[in-house]
Amino acid sequence: MLDFRMETFLEVCKDMNFTKTARRLNMTQPAVSQHIHWLEEAYGTRLFSYQGKKMSLTPAGEMLKNSAATMSHDILLLREKMQESTRKKRELKIGLTLTIAEFEAAKSMARYLNENETYSMLLSVGNTRELLKELEEGKIDFALVEGNFPRDIYHHQLYATEPYIAVCAADDPLSRGRHTIDELLGRRLVTREAGSGTRNILERYLEMKSLEVTDFSALVEAGSIGLIKQLVEYGCGITFLYRMAVKRELEEGRLCEIKMDDMNITHDFTFIWREGSIFHEDYQKIYQMLKKSRDKSTEERK
Repeated sequence: MLDFRMETFLEVCKDMNFTKTARRLNMTQPAVSQHIHWLEEAYGTRLFSYQGKKMSLTPAGEMLKNSAATMSHDILLLREKMQESTRKKRELKIGLTLTIAEFEAAKSMARYLNENETYSMLLSVGNTRELLKELEEGKIDFALVEGNFPRDIYHHQLYATEPYIAVCAADDPLSRGRHTIDELLGRRLVTREAGSGTRNILERYLEMKSLEVTDFSALVEAGSIGLIKQLVEYGCGITFLYRMAVKRELEEGRLCEIKMDDMNITHDFTFIWREGSIFHEDYQKIYQMLKKSRDKSTEERK
């Protein structure tokens, strides 16, 4: 187990407020302060700084937080592995972003499970920010993400690279010829909600063109990719999605890719875990097996 003062420090990092932490841990505020003071004395540096009443981590505090969070996660996993050694079973706890969960992961996960019949799997689905929080709290072991993450904190390996395309209904005039983003602005845009990885890619591209999503003639936001595809199929607007998310609809002729002269975007799906984890080799082996399963599934689809 982590030193109890280190556990208090990690809890303070969540609240950035000694009083709130003390209340949540059922401790007195002086006791919380004493734990932090002990750590600062032990490491010979300040862990928190103050600007008025606002509390924040110092660079040294940030370093300790990242290392302690990794240690805390490893301790939890070590306990599980020790228990599993008597049951001869293993549970993988994997985080997936929504697009990857819906359209990418199933075949490779299924192949992996079929080849490892004694393994159990817990799959957590959320946006990248939510999955990073779960990694920090030890709720998942590793994650497959499409969004940005701090590369100095997480070890990362490329899982797949996917084209990001513009899409319209099959009978839309935009389905013919080639176009520019300016030609699309007169249409209604159907897209994911703000903050989603899929939408962030579009917003970054538009920003390079000095544009925003509000520059389209109208905007429809939906939290479901399936709903977005149906609305576009029924002629309610255009959208931008990963090609894998519309693969079936493109093959069946229900949707069509809008060929663009000024947009050529691909995006990486990345396998991540805490940097410095003592289980690095285990995660590396699991990554390689899942990547191999994914590559086999891709070859079979060709």
